[in-house]
Amino acid sequence: MEFRITDACAGTAGRRGEIAVGGVRFETPCFMPVGTRASVKTLTPWDLEEIGVPVVLANTYHLYLRPGHERIRSLGGLHRFMSWRGAILTDSGGYQVFSLADLCKVLPDGVRFRSHLDGSEHFFSPELSMEVQEAVDSDIVMAFDICTPYPSSREAAARQMESTLAWAVRSRERFLASGRPGRGQMGIVQGGVHADLRKECAERLVSIGFDGYALGGLAVGEPEAVRWEMVERGDRDLPRERPRYLMGVGQPEEILEAVDRGIDLFDCVLPTRGARHGTVYTFDGRYTIGAKVHAEDLGPLDEGCDCRVCRTVSRAYVRHLFQVGELLGPRLLSHHNIRAYMRLMEGIRSSLREGGFADFKRRMLERLRPAAGETPRGPRKREES
Repeated sequence: MEFRITDACAGTAGRRGEIAVGGVRFETPCFMPVGTRASVKTLTPWDLEEIGVPVVLANTYHLYLRPGHERIRSLGGLHRFMSWRGAILTDSGGYQVFSLADLCKVLPDGVRFRSHLDGSEHFFSPELSMEVQEAVDSDIVMAFDICTPYPSSREAAARQMESTLAWAVRSRERFLASGRPGRGQMGIVQGGVHADLRKECAERLVSIGFDGYALGGLAVGEPEAVRWEMVERGDRDLPRERPRYLMGVGQPEEILEAVDRGIDLFDCVLPTRGARHGTVYTFDGRYTIGAKVHAEDLGPLDEGCDCRVCRTVSRAYVRHLFQVGELLGPRLLSHHNIRAYMRLMEGIRSSLREGGFADFKRRMLERLRPAAGETPRGPRKREES
């Protein structure tokens, strides 16, 4: 995996860059829609291409259970299986240690878990995680880790960090032994919200030598100020010449704050999960399509959007689809929401190229920040798209 910085913006840690991996070349900062089970929910691969998506995320744990990594290998790999010509990043399965904690037992060599599907027992090790990601022919492979919950004591966070680092060594050795040219692997910084642990974890991961580095264990309930402190810690501790990935953080205003702190890659289920519940993302904030005020509105979902949905159908029609339970409603909103995210990233990259990111961020945050009295946002999850 190759990464080069093409533009930097004075007064900010933000940078515009380019990643080449698996025969695909794309610009950063970049948002990756989540396609947990080899599908970004409701959207086809050609939808994603039209929208301008260069990379999708798939999940090792879920693909291991169904349809099975050996089956995907026999069918020509994940790209062929899902008819996707862009790049694919695969999560390692480590997040499921956090999200499915009641079904898991962490051991020195890996994690024993019961399938959430049928209760069958399985053992996930760093080597198996790498084997699965190799079998599905992932372009960007994540090291196997433990996502530390919030709150956690320093002792618990340190213990899980040590496991993450031990597994990172084994993940790297297995990845390099696979001999897959043109692919990349990223190590994951853990340590909870303890700055000294995250600094130590980052430094030890860098000594192992990965192609890029992710910040994990954030957006799991910690205060916003603490999250940004940890991200800034990563900007200081991780090498500038490698890409940085902030896992599971994806509100538009959060993306702007993270780019300002040197982050290059993002993923989150919010645009598609929100779409299934009638949430419309625009550059002027979010609204609910089910509100009665849209019942006779012939305008587009977003006046400023260039997506096919906004060029074709009205708010009134999309609201009607949700009112009568038609599956087309969530599909249309997913298409629009993902395009809104792509437009945001295009604007960010353009402002970085022109040296005006700080002003772009300020103007966008003024438009995006929720108005006083808005219902607080709920917790985010990365389990499904």
